[in-house]
Amino acid sequence: MTSPVDTSVKYFSSLMTGAPVLSGTAGALVALLDACLKDGFDTKTLTSLVALGGVMTATWASGAHSSQIDSVVLVAGVAGGPVGSAFAGANGEQKIVSRPTNLTATWATALPDGTYTGTITMKMAPLGFAKPFSTTNVAAYQSTDPASTKMILRLDDTGATTCRVVGCEVMSDIATYSGIFPTTTQISGGGYWGKSGTANSVAQQWALFGDSRGFFLHVCPSYGANNASVQGVTRYFGDIIAFRPGGDNYGASLSYSQSSASTSQQDGQPELNSQQQAMPRAVSGLGTGQQHVCAPYTGAAGNTSGSDVTFGPFPSPIDGTLRLSKRFLALPGGASPPRGDMPGLYSAPHSLCADSFKFNDRIVGTGILSGRSLFVVNPATTTVSGVTSSSNSGASFLDITGPWR
Repeated sequence: MTSPVDTSVKYFSSLMTGAPVLSGTAGALVALLDACLKDGFDTKTLTSLVALGGVMTATWASGAHSSQIDSVVLVAGVAGGPVGSAFAGANGEQKIVSRPTNLTATWATALPDGTYTGTITMKMAPLGFAKPFSTTNVAAYQSTDPASTKMILRLDDTGATTCRVVGCEVMSDIATYSGIFPTTTQISGGGYWGKSGTANSVAQQWALFGDSRGFFLHVCPSYGANNASVQGVTRYFGDIIAFRPGGDNYGASLSYSQSSASTSQQDGQPELNSQQQAMPRAVSGLGTGQQHVCAPYTGAAGNTSGSDVTFGPFPSPIDGTLRLSKRFLALPGGASPPRGDMPGLYSAPHSLCADSFKFNDRIVGTGILSGRSLFVVNPATTTVSGVTSSSNSGASFLDITGPWR
């Protein structure tokens, strides 16, 4: 890692300048995932890169860049600097500290003061996934992290408003794969991920959060029709934080909806205790795909984060605080031990949170979350349409500081 701070967690959103556009058209989600998972996006050629007092300042000639505070960029092409071979450390991932102007960005550095030279580029850094197989509007994604379970996400984006998704253990080409989760018995043809409430090219609001082993995708499918509709649905694919001491070779999860209508896909969100959290096998390694629930340690299991009466409404009439809980995966039906935690996700055991917290709000962590920044999304509690309010939405919180594991 070239940065003096952790860059393992990355986030992207439709509110970034130059971000991929998600719409109700075939291939739109594949293009978005390509950009965020494996390619990066919004490349700028820098006109200067200067270190001074532990701060590196990048400058480019024209056009706003996608980077925001706490986002991660990838720098390449530095070929010279003030102290000989030390310049190489200026390349690599860097976490943005500030955006003083549309044409400048800064990050922390441990390199010596001075000007760094070369044909230097900067782009949004991808998570580091591979795309081992694909065909038109159909793609497979797999973590390249040596510590990952190496499970594969197969996404069929040939439809306009929704995609079909399965996880799989083995794939030899895009049409030949096995060890799928969810199984065909659990849902034939794979689960659903939504893109838009309408089959057109109107942009929808979205955000993606992840590290090298897993990611959350949050989509607001009614935003294009009404930009007050910032409620959405969250999906996860990748490794969980497994509890088994010897390791869990099948500790990966794919969340999905059972509904083919993108505005009716509130089921299966990690912020809601429904059992559309598919895992490839039991922790023993035996059998086939299993469905799990993603439940809060504190709060009512059947309620969505931020729409939960357990601790009463936010803000607390006692001390005004917001209390958060991690969420764990376990077999449905109760009396089942947690298999592992969902990484990076925090749940609010309060009601009325959607009245106070909206998409893209940032919360500064306190207590055990001190030093962390949390990004707000509004998971739907009912159908995903209409103006976002506490009657149809909650709030959940994604750690964008990291590390998650």
